[in-house]
Amino acid sequence: MKQLAGFFLFFFVLLCLLPFFLVKCTPAPPGITVQLYLKEEQKTITLALEEYVKGVVAAEMPALFELEALKAQAVAARTIAVRRMRRFGGTGYPAVPGADLSDDVSDSQAWLNRKQLVAKWGRWGYHRYWRKISAAVEATSGLILTYYGRPIDALYHSTSGPRTANAEELWGTAVPYLQSVPCSFDQHSPRYRQEKVFPVPELLAALGMAEKVPSGGLTLRILSRTSSGRVHTVQIGNAVFSGNELRSRLGLASTNFTVEIRAGRVVVTTIGYGHGVGLCQYGADGMARAGKTFREILHHYYPGVELKKLRLD
Repeated sequence: MKQLAGFFLFFFVLLCLLPFFLVKCTPAPPGITVQLYLKEEQKTITLALEEYVKGVVAAEMPALFELEALKAQAVAARTIAVRRMRRFGGTGYPAVPGADLSDDVSDSQAWLNRKQLVAKWGRWGYHRYWRKISAAVEATSGLILTYYGRPIDALYHSTSGPRTANAEELWGTAVPYLQSVPCSFDQHSPRYRQEKVFPVPELLAALGMAEKVPSGGLTLRILSRTSSGRVHTVQIGNAVFSGNELRSRLGLASTNFTVEIRAGRVVVTTIGYGHGVGLCQYGADGMARAGKTFREILHHYYPGVELKKLRLD
């Protein structure tokens, strides 16, 4: 009886520790490699492209999403990597000589290693979700999005609202495959609609207008919107701000918003989360739930592109 109990105890401990062994012992498969700069650790590591993509998908998209959505994310993540990699003529990560990308989401894409994913998902969640994400990446192995033969800037974001945004709405330059398209599949996003409430003095201070607190009512109105429905310009007091500037200064979820004054406070209601350009992640999940394939999802959010297979040797 004691031997049986000892066996079960050993088996349980082995299962608990297995993720950590996998983290340290799983070899990188042969093929194209990525030089990834880890910002917090201040070092550059080498890993296989497909393993890098798995870490990006795990960091950037909820693992609970449908498999076809995860596949679409995998292709977008791989495309961004290839576009940046010096091996394929990209600029790499200019801040660190020899690096292709970093794990800093403000510069490249988020990326998590397996040890970090065990901490994120727990030991049992790690086994379940890593298998699922690996299946999505492996099913799309080597596939990238191209436009006239070149890897595209495969931008993506969390939640778009009724339409995605045109690239020129954010950066002033039109991109043929980053044009506004309808998105009616992302309403299950927990960030689809949000409110932020600001006392008037706090709002004005955030906009550098603390000395201009009005004695009467505050003028507050949206002057113009973009073709995708996002705020182009808004008037607050005697000043005019762009939607992008207001989003940045006030920490808004998106530039698709309304503003109103309620009980002496300014209420900003946003639709969507993120810059709104390219692939909508919750929209991709909604499309997958509706039976769409990853190819259909990608062609919807990146019109006019082609899928191309890289040689992974």
